[in-house]
Amino acid sequence: MRKIAIAVSALLLMFFMICSVQAADPLVSFAHLKGTIEIAGGTAHIPVMKDAARAIMTYNPNIRINIAGGGSGVGVQKVGEGLVDIGNTGRALSEAEISRYGLKSYPFAMDGVAVIVHPSNPVTQLSAEQVRQIFSGQISKWDAVKGTSDDIHLFTRDEASGTREVFWKKVLNKGSIATRADVVPSNGAMKTAVAQDKDAIGYMSIGYVDDSVKTVVLDGVPATQENALSGKYPVARKLYMNTKGDPTPLVKAFIAYIQSPAAEPMIRKHGFDPIK
Repeated sequence: MRKIAIAVSALLLMFFMICSVQAADPLVSFAHLKGTIEIAGGTAHIPVMKDAARAIMTYNPNIRINIAGGGSGVGVQKVGEGLVDIGNTGRALSEAEISRYGLKSYPFAMDGVAVIVHPSNPVTQLSAEQVRQIFSGQISKWDAVKGTSDDIHLFTRDEASGTREVFWKKVLNKGSIATRADVVPSNGAMKTAVAQDKDAIGYMSIGYVDDSVKTVVLDGVPATQENALSGKYPVARKLYMNTKGDPTPLVKAFIAYIQSPAAEPMIRKHGFDPIK
């Protein structure tokens, strides 16, 4: 009995030592892994993914992580067809996507979608109804919403975009978007387009907002991540990683790292709120 007790104590000590090492260095789970992770899809995810990939590849040069955008629809299609290991989406998967491809989802952050204008635009707030009228083309000049007499320049995302889908459902109530709207391929491209056009209006992930654009108060609620997380700001969504079936050990370790407390500073750094 004494030998058994000693053996159990030794095992417990080893277990706690391993846990202690992992807590001290969250990258230790990658120590004996090697291979490549291919990631594509939602563009809101990219800054967090790049920071995580840089930390992991620096820790273990035998791991390569390649990250591409394309939008949520591209993420679903590529991971579903086995072209990438992780397909990022800025929306929940549909039942059809889950059943067709056998996908599994892993949320890691909360994000809001903000209406944005040029910083010089005098318009600071809009109602959801005004936004619907602007994007449908019913309102075509800024003076209809207490702005200048200039024409409104519309910018939108392509139909593969999860950001577009959330905005279309939660602000536009699935209404039409004027065909004259210019289509941009990513959150970053949206920010650049609006920042360079004083008469522009668009929408993008709050996580991408900086001083080059101005967010519009929507129905009296400022577009902040805090308001999105609390539910005060209604245009909110989770950011997901998705795999086809169960992930490989390397992909599983990457997902666990993104969902761990170790990645929370990266997630917050890029303007998102970690999902506990």
